[in-house]
Amino acid sequence: MDTRQLAAFCAVVERRSFSQAAEQLGVTQPAVSLQIRSLEKRLGLQLLDRSGRRVEPTDAGRRLYRSAHKLLAMEEQLLAELGEEADGELGGRLELGASTGPGGTVMPVVLAEFQQLHPGVHIALSVSDTQHVVEQVARRELELGVVGAARRHRGVVFEPFFRDEVVLAVPAGHRFADRTVTLDELKQEPLVLMQEGAGVRQVIDDELREAGVRLRDLDVRLELGLQESARSAVIGGYGVTFISRSAIEADLAAGTVAVGRVEGLEPSREISLARSAGRAETRVAQAFVEFARSRLA
Repeated sequence: MDTRQLAAFCAVVERRSFSQAAEQLGVTQPAVSLQIRSLEKRLGLQLLDRSGRRVEPTDAGRRLYRSAHKLLAMEEQLLAELGEEADGELGGRLELGASTGPGGTVMPVVLAEFQQLHPGVHIALSVSDTQHVVEQVARRELELGVVGAARRHRGVVFEPFFRDEVVLAVPAGHRFADRTVTLDELKQEPLVLMQEGAGVRQVIDDELREAGVRLRDLDVRLELGLQESARSAVIGGYGVTFISRSAIEADLAAGTVAVGRVEGLEPSREISLARSAGRAETRVAQAFVEFARSRLA
């Protein structure tokens, strides 16, 4: 069976779109359509229902998808093994994504250290919000994702990677600095939030809900996209924010930012590693994960 046809079929099932599948595969939409028609003709079965707004697999298509996914993963693993000497120097390209928390602080350092150990490896890290990283991993645009919230997604497997402390960052000299404050006190203070989809925001939302408070009960003045943006707003004296401690370590050392604690809240998060389900792990990715786990332990 032609694995190019199976790859085109799996891409259409995963993206629910011929045009998006073509974009993912780097080919034209007519080429994808031709591959699917040839596969259906070969099997004598209709694999996709094209009658609705989105392309959906038929019963036969769903059965084929499960097996085709495994077959493509085996092919990928075989090619990886043939392309690398088991005990040779690591080489090749590692493409991974990270959400704005770990992507702006921890991951650059760990990746740089790993690359120094393995000069033959080229590393490409993209940084965006958790949801976007997970979607890219699901579409196999990235081999690995490092995210602050393990959101459920069909086709993505999550596993614990390392633990990250979330703190209440306040301007230097602020009345909350080095104090434990109540939720009522927090409600009176201008709050800076990260955008929807950010892992830290989800952690805080969950913590507040458990304490019987919602984000809308607080005095939210600014919603900013990146962790760096929220940090800058705090340094400028425009409010307080919940943020990964690793993002402000340098500011704490310099005395430009302080940390407070909110009574009843113990925010921390498990930074997760996201992988595409069924995708064979390359030797480079396996070596990086082992290195990072030992480095971050």
